[in-house]
Amino acid sequence: MRIYGLDFTSAPSRKKPLTLAECRLEDAVLEVQSFECLTTFQVFEDFLWCDGAWVCGMDFPFGQPRELITALEWPSKWDEYVAAVARHNKEDFENQVAEYMAGRDAGEKLLYRCTDRAAEAQSPMRFHGTPVGKMFYQGAPRLLRSGLSIQPCRPTDESRTVIEAYPALVARRFLDRASYKDDARKKQTEDHRVARKQVVSGLRSEALKRTYGFVVEMDRSREREFVRDPAADALDSLLCAVQAAWAYTKRDENYGVPPERDPDEGWILDPELLVNGKT
Repeated sequence: MRIYGLDFTSAPSRKKPLTLAECRLEDAVLEVQSFECLTTFQVFEDFLWCDGAWVCGMDFPFGQPRELITALEWPSKWDEYVAAVARHNKEDFENQVAEYMAGRDAGEKLLYRCTDRAAEAQSPMRFHGTPVGKMFYQGAPRLLRSGLSIQPCRPTDESRTVIEAYPALVARRFLDRASYKDDARKKQTEDHRVARKQVVSGLRSEALKRTYGFVVEMDRSREREFVRDPAADALDSLLCAVQAAWAYTKRDENYGVPPERDPDEGWILDPELLVNGKT
């Protein structure tokens, strides 16, 4: 099965592109085949229409918290509220969310989806630092327009399938809370490099196979590139592919989404959340 992982950004460019990992899953081995830099959203949209059966994990929030959807009187279903958001320009969307936050008490301005709390991920309402709210605005409407099967927000019989990924969950299995990158690319230390080496080693390990059901196979030169790269964009895209491959193995079990979860909020696909997400 063709498996992709995508490291997303809200403003792709030559300096900071979307990084796409292409892999193949066969006989409990996820083989790393190639990486591609997508420097514009048009190239990203072209990728979404690639023919054939494939699954791609993308690291941005596909949805928003139910409490926000209700408070802003958006339509309740994912495809309807994403279409409504897409009818606003970026500034209007951000202002709408900011106005809602301004009316809330300090410390309670950001809302979280159930999956964000289970994964200890950032709120999809966040527009500063790591601007995942901007990523949602740029990513979710494009997914909707592409006609993909979007798990669990809008599942269809389409052979092109996307799932929400969060690469930090894979990395934490080998690092706990240690950092393996610095987004500013200015504060790299030997500890970061050692941490990336631990993640790469973990991808080949029996520990990964016990949890995800397969190991990752790549050439040694690629491993060295992962360790050297302080931004870890390619490494993150591979971690997204790991989660996409695992979700594919769970396709007959709702792709690994715990029962009774709100599909219109979206869900991060990872075995950790198959357990923790049930609580």
